[in-house]
Amino acid sequence: MSEYVITVNSTVDLPKEWLSERNVPVIPLKYTIEGNTYEDMNGLSSKEFFGKLREGKMAVTSQVNPDEAKTALEPYLREGKDILHLGFSSALSGTCNSMRIAAKELEEEYPDRKIIVIDTLCACLGEGLLLYYALKHRSEGSSIEETAKWVEENKLHICHNVTIDDLEHLYRGGRISRTVAVLGGMVKIKPMLHVDDQGALKVIGKERGRRKALGKIVETASKQAQGWENDIVMITHGDCREDADYVAGLVRQKLGVDNILINNIGTVIGSHTGPGVVAVFCMGEKR
Repeated sequence: MSEYVITVNSTVDLPKEWLSERNVPVIPLKYTIEGNTYEDMNGLSSKEFFGKLREGKMAVTSQVNPDEAKTALEPYLREGKDILHLGFSSALSGTCNSMRIAAKELEEEYPDRKIIVIDTLCACLGEGLLLYYALKHRSEGSSIEETAKWVEENKLHICHNVTIDDLEHLYRGGRISRTVAVLGGMVKIKPMLHVDDQGALKVIGKERGRRKALGKIVETASKQAQGWENDIVMITHGDCREDADYVAGLVRQKLGVDNILINNIGTVIGSHTGPGVVAVFCMGEKR
C-alpha cells in the first residue's frame, strides 16, 4: 500500500499547531482588508482581524487558483506519495474545482501516483471534523481508497449548527439576500444557520436573544447526534470565547461528550460571518 498524505484548505479552521503535529499540509485561501492581502491562517491575528471588522472594515476573500493548487500538491508526488485532498465546499468557493483541475494536470505528469479530491460539502470545523476522522482511519491502516470511501459516505453526516450576531457580513459577501439580512437585523433576533446537503450556508430559523440562540444550536446538535458515537465535538467562535465556553458546557451536559475542541473561526470564513459567530460541529444522522 502506497504512503499517502491528506491535504486540506485553510478553511478547515483548526489550530495551526494541531495541524502541524499531525503533518497535515494546508493550502490557504486569501483575504484582502484595507488594501492588504493576507494568507488565511498566516495573516492578522483573530483579535486584529475581528477588531477591524467591528470598526466597519470589509474583508474580501479569494479562492485558491489551479496554479497555486498544483504548486502546493506537486512536492508530495515527487516524494512518491499519493494525495487525498479534502476540499472546501464547492457551494461556498471555487477552490475545490481549482484543486480538481490541478489534480487532473498532475495525474498526467505523475501517472503512477493517485490523487483523490473530495468535495466535502463542509465548511470550517465541519471540514476539521471530517479531517479528524480521516486521519484516524489512516492511522488504523486504511488505504487511500478506503479512507476516501469513508469520507464520501459520511460527509453529509457532519452537522453544522451556527448562530451569528449580524447577517450584514453574509449579505455583503453575497451569501444571503438583502431581505433576509434586514429581517435578521431586527432587535434581539439571532439567526440560526446550517450547511445543507448541497454544502451551502442557509438561514433556517431565528431565536430571540443570544443565550437562547446558543442553547438552540446545542439542542439541535444533541438531537442530530442521537445514536451516533461522537469521539469529539468541535466549536468555533468569532472572537467571543466566553460564549464558546458556555456552549461547551451545554455540549457536555446534553451530548455527554467531554472531548471538545474550541478554536477561533478563520479569517476567510470569518470575513463572511463577522464577529460573534458561534457554531457546533458533530456527527449525526441528518444535517
